[in-house]
Amino acid sequence: MRKEFSIPCTTIGTDFLTKEVNIDGNAVQLQIWDIAGTPKRYPSLYRNSKCCALVFDLTDPKSFESIESWRTEFLNQLNPEDPDTFPFVLLGNKCDKLAERKVQALEIKQYCETKSNIPYFETSAKDNTNVKAAFEEVAKLAFKRRSKEDEILIPNRVELIQTNQQTQTKNWCGV
Repeated sequence: MRKEFSIPCTTIGTDFLTKEVNIDGNAVQLQIWDIAGTPKRYPSLYRNSKCCALVFDLTDPKSFESIESWRTEFLNQLNPEDPDTFPFVLLGNKCDKLAERKVQALEIKQYCETKSNIPYFETSAKDNTNVKAAFEEVAKLAFKRRSKEDEILIPNRVELIQTNQQTQTKNWCGV
């Protein structure tokens, strides 16, 4: 059985997949990039981004502790006009491993509150828990931001760039 949005194995180099979602009656094509945990090697992928999903491992406290540095790196690379209002979504992956969970819900909630109540989803790529809802939220925020910024809408296509800990959306202008 095919699982939508999931990337089932370790990536060597880069990989991507596409998925179309409906956001407020608009077809938005997501292009999800897995760049194998090396975001500094791909700074051009940040250009024209409209939203960023920060992904951490619920079983690895160090990955959660790194969220703020990933957020800062993303904002430094993108250099948005107003970094305080740039939309982020936080994803805690591996929610299927309850017995191994090391990052507590209260700690996550407090982080989200300090960042203007960014949306948070607990996901599992293994069993596809909340993956669709999380990416729909990313697409919704990206499409909303794009609609506000662009006077003429070109094809509704959004790219998501994913590393082991970070996913980014960017506007794709193509035919």
